[in-house]
Amino acid sequence: MGVKSWIWAGVLAVGLSLPVSNIVCAGTPAPTLEQRVAGLEAYLTNGDPAATLTTTSGNPQERPTTASVGVAGPGHNAWMMISAALVLFMTLPGLALFYGGLVRSKNVLSIMAQCLGITGLVTILWWAAGYSLVFGKSFQSPFLGGLEFTFLRGVTSAPNTDYAYWVSQNVFSMYQLMFAIITPVVLIGGVAERMKFSAVLFFTGAWMFVVYFPLAHMVWGSTGWMNGVWNPAAGIRAIDFAGGFVVEMASGWSALTACIILGKRIGWNKESMPPHSMVLCMVGTGMLWVGWYGFNAGSALAADGVAANAFLTTTLAASVASFVWAVAEYFDKGKASVLGFCSGAVAGLVTITPAAGFVDATGAVVLGLAGGLVPWFFCTRVKRWFGYDDTLDVFGVHAIGGTIGSFLTGIFATAQVNPNLHLHLKEIIGSALLIEQSKAIVVTLLISVVGTAAVAWGVKFVMGLRPSTEAEREGLDVSDHEEKGYIY
Repeated sequence: MGVKSWIWAGVLAVGLSLPVSNIVCAGTPAPTLEQRVAGLEAYLTNGDPAATLTTTSGNPQERPTTASVGVAGPGHNAWMMISAALVLFMTLPGLALFYGGLVRSKNVLSIMAQCLGITGLVTILWWAAGYSLVFGKSFQSPFLGGLEFTFLRGVTSAPNTDYAYWVSQNVFSMYQLMFAIITPVVLIGGVAERMKFSAVLFFTGAWMFVVYFPLAHMVWGSTGWMNGVWNPAAGIRAIDFAGGFVVEMASGWSALTACIILGKRIGWNKESMPPHSMVLCMVGTGMLWVGWYGFNAGSALAADGVAANAFLTTTLAASVASFVWAVAEYFDKGKASVLGFCSGAVAGLVTITPAAGFVDATGAVVLGLAGGLVPWFFCTRVKRWFGYDDTLDVFGVHAIGGTIGSFLTGIFATAQVNPNLHLHLKEIIGSALLIEQSKAIVVTLLISVVGTAAVAWGVKFVMGLRPSTEAEREGLDVSDHEEKGYIY
């Protein structure tokens, strides 16, 4: 007996061992053996286990069921729990070390405290209403979800089949929480070293409701206005696999807006402000890269072939962009820096994010080339020309990388990689999809810029954004937290 025969023998053994009395309600017909096996087959293909179940009477209450309906699949669930942990790993400690190494030593603890503070605050907001506003549907609105899951009511170990057939909804909610956490943490890199801690928290809380929750629903919610893959009634039929619009563009364009409103750091462009520890920056970059596999491959919401492709494309794009950025530096300045390698790697990861589960290996290499060269140009040329103080180049890397990646996704996306593109987008792949991506780019940019400006001006009016001149010169570690990162 071959391996395949042994597998099917095991499947049949499991299916036949389940008592029909435990899986069929009184008064409903028993499922056939073929239906029960088909339900188990759906686990292997990440499909709907109830797809083959029918009712002859027309009464939904008399529809047969099987033990595979309404339960999470252990393999897919395990992958999603690991992916959620990997995305949190990107923030704590990945971004904390990456950002911490790039700021001056007097602000290293400040940036880490902001990472921790935002993590706690966003988790509370997510529990109270955020998850429901993004992934609920009681409003039946293309712009905001609903209130049925407030305080995570009803979010149990059973799957929410609007999003995944084999992943527990509580696991899904925690996975999506990690995206909600990391987005404002990325944003604050643009205003690092000059925004007081209390203002960061108030700004983040308001920004989540004004920008993140509506945008995430529009792109990923089952009734979302820009969810072209899953919502047949989407007004803009765009695609975003893992956060090109929701995370990268939103954080990057918001960072540019906030840093302009906040103003430049004291001494900017007059004093030397180099990264205080490239060792921390390099370690943080490695952690971000590792965690990004949960970010991109995890967005398949299953341990399936789409996740495997996202794993491949993520690796290719990040490696290519890291190399290309350093090569550009070499031809520009005669030397390739570790900061250049690190910046390129992150830019490549950002650029492939919206495309990871939609493009093939060649598309990933092209996105990696674009992700290495264009953000490098913005960080080294455009920033100097316009004179904005984007402290950690969040705009140059995340806004530009996310925008380019979202645009190129419209060119290189293929249903050969992801058959789900055939559901509602079959006739526009390779043609009008680029137009839909462009529309979504404009909408995302407007929501991010206008929403962030409103929030930033509001917080500035109510409590102020910046510390005193003396506190900023002393460093936010001491003025905000009465601590020092290094005691010699």
